[in-house]
Amino acid sequence: ASCLSYAAMKRGIPCNVVMPRTAPQAKKDTVRRFGGVITECEPSTSSREATFAEVQAATGGDFVHPYNDPRVIAGQGTCAREFMEQTDGLDAVVAPIGGGGMISGTCLTLATLAPKTQIIAAEPEQADDAYRSFKAGHIIADDAPKTIADGLLVPLKDLTWHFVSNHVSEIYTASEQEIVEAMKLTWKHLRVVMEPSSAVPLATVLKNPEAFKGKRVSLIITGGNVDLDRLPWLNAA
Repeated sequence: ASCLSYAAMKRGIPCNVVMPRTAPQAKKDTVRRFGGVITECEPSTSSREATFAEVQAATGGDFVHPYNDPRVIAGQGTCAREFMEQTDGLDAVVAPIGGGGMISGTCLTLATLAPKTQIIAAEPEQADDAYRSFKAGHIIADDAPKTIADGLLVPLKDLTWHFVSNHVSEIYTASEQEIVEAMKLTWKHLRVVMEPSSAVPLATVLKNPEAFKGKRVSLIITGGNVDLDRLPWLNAA
Protein backbone atom coordinates (compact mmCIF):
# COMPACT_ATOMS: atom_id res chain seq x y z
CA ALA A 1 0.00 0.00 0.00
CA SER A 2 2.77 2.45 0.87
CA CYS A 3 4.75 1.58 -2.27
CA LEU A 4 1.68 2.07 -4.43
CA SER A 5 0.99 5.41 -2.75
CA TYR A 6 4.60 6.48 -3.30
CA ALA A 7 4.52 5.49 -6.99
CA ALA A 8 1.25 7.37 -7.48
CA MET A 9 2.59 10.45 -5.68
CA LYS A 10 5.69 10.54 -7.90
CA ARG A 11 3.42 10.53 -10.96
CA GLY A 12 0.83 12.96 -9.62
CA ILE A 13 -1.87 10.26 -9.65
CA PRO A 14 -4.56 10.01 -6.94
CA CYS A 15 -4.30 6.80 -4.94
CA ASN A 16 -7.12 5.21 -2.96
CA VAL A 17 -6.09 2.39 -0.65
CA VAL A 18 -8.35 -0.15 1.06
CA MET A 19 -6.87 -1.31 4.37
CA PRO A 20 -8.18 -3.35 7.31
CA ARG A 21 -9.06 -1.15 10.26
CA THR A 22 -6.73 -3.33 12.33
CA ALA A 23 -3.65 -2.53 10.22
CA PRO A 24 -0.74 -1.01 12.16
CA GLN A 25 -0.95 2.75 12.55
CA ALA A 26 2.61 2.98 11.22
CA LYS A 27 1.44 1.52 7.92
CA LYS A 28 -1.52 3.88 7.71
CA ASP A 29 0.71 6.86 8.49
CA THR A 30 3.11 5.94 5.69
CA VAL A 31 0.31 5.63 3.14
CA ARG A 32 -1.07 9.03 4.11
CA ARG A 33 2.40 10.61 4.07
CA PHE A 34 2.66 9.62 0.41
CA GLY A 35 -0.77 11.07 -0.37
CA GLY A 36 -2.81 7.88 -0.30
CA VAL A 37 -6.46 8.10 0.75
CA ILE A 38 -7.41 5.19 3.01
CA THR A 39 -10.79 3.49 3.13
CA GLU A 40 -10.92 1.05 6.02
CA CYS A 41 -12.59 -2.35 5.93
CA GLU A 42 -13.02 -5.28 8.29
CA PRO A 43 -10.06 -7.70 8.58
CA SER A 44 -11.45 -10.34 6.26
CA THR A 45 -11.02 -11.15 2.58
CA SER A 46 -14.73 -10.81 1.84
CA SER A 47 -14.93 -7.35 3.44
CA ARG A 48 -11.74 -6.24 1.70
CA GLU A 49 -12.95 -7.32 -1.73
CA ALA A 50 -16.39 -5.78 -1.25
CA THR A 51 -14.83 -2.47 -0.18
CA PHE A 52 -12.43 -2.62 -3.14
CA ALA A 53 -15.42 -2.85 -5.47
CA GLU A 54 -17.16 0.10 -3.82
CA VAL A 55 -14.08 2.34 -4.00
CA GLN A 56 -13.38 1.44 -7.61
CA ALA A 57 -16.99 2.13 -8.61
CA ALA A 58 -16.90 5.50 -6.86
CA THR A 59 -13.52 6.63 -8.22
CA GLY A 60 -13.28 4.90 -11.60
CA GLY A 61 -9.68 4.11 -10.74
CA ASP A 62 -7.44 1.41 -12.15
CA PHE A 63 -7.62 -1.53 -9.76
CA VAL A 64 -4.20 -2.67 -8.55
CA HIS A 65 -4.60 -5.88 -6.58
CA PRO A 66 -2.17 -6.00 -3.63
CA TYR A 67 -0.60 -9.25 -4.84
CA ASN A 68 -2.58 -10.97 -7.64
CA ASP A 69 -1.37 -8.50 -10.24
CA PRO A 70 1.46 -8.96 -12.80
CA ARG A 71 2.76 -5.45 -12.05
CA VAL A 72 3.01 -6.11 -8.34
CA ILE A 73 4.61 -9.53 -8.82
CA ALA A 74 7.18 -8.07 -11.23
CA GLY A 75 7.99 -5.30 -8.77
CA GLN A 76 8.43 -7.74 -5.91
CA GLY A 77 10.77 -9.82 -8.04
CA THR A 78 13.41 -7.11 -7.64
CA CYS A 79 14.24 -8.32 -4.09
CA ALA A 80 15.60 -11.62 -5.36
CA ARG A 81 17.23 -9.80 -8.27
CA GLU A 82 19.21 -7.70 -5.80
CA PHE A 83 20.24 -10.87 -3.95
CA MET A 84 21.69 -12.27 -7.17
CA GLU A 85 23.56 -9.03 -7.84
CA GLN A 86 25.09 -9.03 -4.35
CA THR A 87 26.02 -12.69 -3.98
CA ASP A 88 26.12 -15.96 -5.84
CA GLY A 89 25.79 -19.60 -5.04
CA LEU A 90 22.69 -19.29 -2.87
CA ASP A 91 21.20 -22.65 -1.96
CA ALA A 92 17.86 -21.24 -0.83
CA VAL A 93 15.84 -18.06 -0.52
CA VAL A 94 13.13 -17.90 2.14
CA ALA A 95 10.30 -15.37 1.83
CA PRO A 96 7.03 -14.90 3.72
CA ILE A 97 3.79 -15.98 2.11
CA GLY A 98 0.27 -14.70 2.52
CA GLY A 99 -1.40 -13.94 -0.78
CA GLY A 100 1.80 -14.90 -2.55
CA GLY A 101 2.92 -11.72 -4.30
CA MET A 102 6.41 -11.65 -2.80
CA ILE A 103 7.00 -15.37 -3.22
CA SER A 104 5.72 -15.16 -6.81
CA GLY A 105 8.16 -12.37 -7.62
CA THR A 106 10.90 -14.43 -6.02
CA CYS A 107 9.93 -17.42 -8.18
CA LEU A 108 9.83 -15.26 -11.30
CA THR A 109 13.38 -14.05 -10.72
CA LEU A 110 15.08 -17.18 -9.43
CA ALA A 111 13.48 -19.57 -11.92
CA THR A 112 15.12 -17.44 -14.62
CA LEU A 113 18.42 -16.35 -13.07
CA ALA A 114 19.17 -19.11 -10.57
CA PRO A 115 17.02 -22.19 -11.24
CA LYS A 116 19.06 -24.35 -8.84
CA THR A 117 18.25 -22.12 -5.86
CA GLN A 118 15.47 -23.50 -3.68
CA ILE A 119 12.50 -21.21 -3.10
CA ILE A 120 10.97 -21.71 0.32
CA ALA A 121 7.90 -19.95 1.70
CA ALA A 122 7.28 -19.18 5.36
CA GLU A 123 3.81 -18.81 6.87
CA PRO A 124 2.18 -18.37 10.30
CA GLU A 125 0.61 -21.52 11.71
CA GLN A 126 -2.56 -19.57 12.48
CA ALA A 127 -2.90 -18.45 8.85
CA ASP A 128 -1.60 -21.55 7.08
CA ASP A 129 -3.93 -21.70 4.09
CA ALA A 130 -0.98 -21.54 1.66
CA TYR A 131 0.66 -24.48 3.44
CA ARG A 132 -2.57 -26.48 3.27
CA SER A 133 -3.07 -25.50 -0.37
CA PHE A 134 0.49 -26.58 -1.19
CA LYS A 135 -0.05 -29.99 0.38
CA ALA A 136 -3.51 -30.45 -1.16
CA GLY A 137 -2.56 -29.35 -4.67
CA HIS A 138 -5.29 -26.71 -4.95
CA ILE A 139 -6.15 -23.37 -3.37
CA ILE A 140 -7.68 -23.52 0.10
CA ALA A 141 -8.78 -20.06 1.20
CA ASP A 142 -9.52 -18.81 4.70
CA ASP A 143 -11.68 -15.71 4.98
CA ALA A 144 -10.42 -14.20 8.22
CA PRO A 145 -7.50 -16.01 9.87
CA LYS A 146 -6.01 -14.44 13.00
CA THR A 147 -2.27 -13.97 13.46
CA ILE A 148 0.11 -11.33 14.71
CA ALA A 149 1.61 -11.35 11.20
CA ASP A 150 -1.07 -9.04 9.81
CA GLY A 151 0.60 -8.73 6.41
CA LEU A 152 0.05 -12.45 5.74
CA LEU A 153 -3.68 -12.74 6.33
CA VAL A 154 -4.82 -12.97 2.71
CA PRO A 155 -5.32 -16.14 0.60
CA LEU A 156 -3.59 -17.25 -2.59
CA LYS A 157 -5.14 -16.32 -5.93
CA ASP A 158 -4.82 -17.74 -9.44
CA LEU A 159 -1.66 -15.87 -10.50
CA THR A 160 0.21 -16.47 -7.28
CA TRP A 161 -0.91 -20.10 -7.05
CA HIS A 162 0.69 -20.67 -10.45
CA PHE A 163 4.10 -19.68 -9.07
CA VAL A 164 3.67 -21.44 -5.74
CA SER A 165 2.53 -24.73 -7.27
CA ASN A 166 5.24 -24.75 -9.93
CA HIS A 167 8.32 -23.27 -8.27
CA VAL A 168 8.14 -23.38 -4.46
CA SER A 169 10.08 -26.29 -2.94
CA GLU A 170 8.52 -26.23 0.53
CA ILE A 171 6.36 -24.16 2.87
CA TYR A 172 7.26 -24.08 6.55
CA THR A 173 5.11 -22.62 9.32
CA ALA A 174 5.84 -20.96 12.66
CA SER A 175 3.76 -20.39 15.79
CA GLU A 176 2.85 -16.97 17.11
CA GLN A 177 5.43 -17.23 19.89
CA GLU A 178 8.14 -18.36 17.46
CA ILE A 179 7.36 -15.37 15.23
CA VAL A 180 7.59 -12.94 18.15
CA GLU A 181 10.86 -14.47 19.36
CA ALA A 182 12.41 -14.20 15.88
CA MET A 183 11.28 -10.58 15.63
CA LYS A 184 12.72 -9.80 19.06
CA LEU A 185 15.99 -11.58 18.25
CA THR A 186 16.51 -9.48 15.14
CA TRP A 187 15.67 -6.22 16.90
CA LYS A 188 18.02 -7.08 19.77
CA HIS A 189 21.07 -8.34 17.90
CA LEU A 190 20.90 -6.74 14.44
CA ARG A 191 19.04 -3.55 15.35
CA VAL A 192 16.79 -4.18 12.36
CA VAL A 193 13.23 -2.92 12.77
CA MET A 194 10.96 -5.57 11.32
CA GLU A 195 7.27 -6.26 11.62
CA PRO A 196 5.95 -9.70 12.63
CA SER A 197 5.26 -10.71 9.01
CA SER A 198 8.93 -10.08 8.22
CA ALA A 199 10.06 -12.30 11.10
CA VAL A 200 8.23 -15.38 9.85
CA PRO A 201 11.04 -16.56 7.51
CA LEU A 202 13.62 -16.36 10.31
CA ALA A 203 11.24 -18.14 12.67
CA THR A 204 10.85 -21.04 10.25
CA VAL A 205 14.61 -21.31 9.68
CA LEU A 206 15.25 -21.42 13.44
CA LYS A 207 12.50 -24.02 13.79
CA ASN A 208 13.89 -26.30 11.06
CA PRO A 209 17.68 -26.17 11.48
CA GLU A 210 18.34 -29.50 9.78
CA ALA A 211 16.64 -28.33 6.59
CA PHE A 212 19.07 -25.42 6.30
CA LYS A 213 22.23 -26.84 7.87
CA GLY A 214 25.34 -26.17 5.79
CA LYS A 215 23.44 -24.13 3.20
CA ARG A 216 23.82 -20.54 2.03
CA VAL A 217 20.40 -19.06 2.74
CA SER A 218 18.97 -15.59 2.19
CA LEU A 219 15.86 -14.29 3.94
CA ILE A 220 13.64 -11.60 2.48
CA ILE A 221 12.59 -9.04 5.10
CA THR A 222 9.47 -7.41 3.72
CA GLY A 223 8.75 -4.47 5.99
CA GLY A 224 9.07 -2.60 9.26
CA ASN A 225 5.49 -1.45 9.79
CA VAL A 226 5.15 -1.87 13.53
CA ASP A 227 3.67 0.43 16.16
CA LEU A 228 6.43 1.08 18.66
CA ASP A 229 3.99 1.44 21.55
CA ARG A 230 2.45 -1.98 20.76
CA LEU A 231 5.46 -4.27 20.49
CA PRO A 232 4.24 -7.86 20.94
CA TRP A 233 6.72 -8.79 23.66
CA LEU A 234 5.62 -5.76 25.68
CA ASN A 235 1.95 -6.71 25.36
CA ALA A 236 2.73 -10.22 26.50
CA ALA A 237 4.57 -9.05 29.62
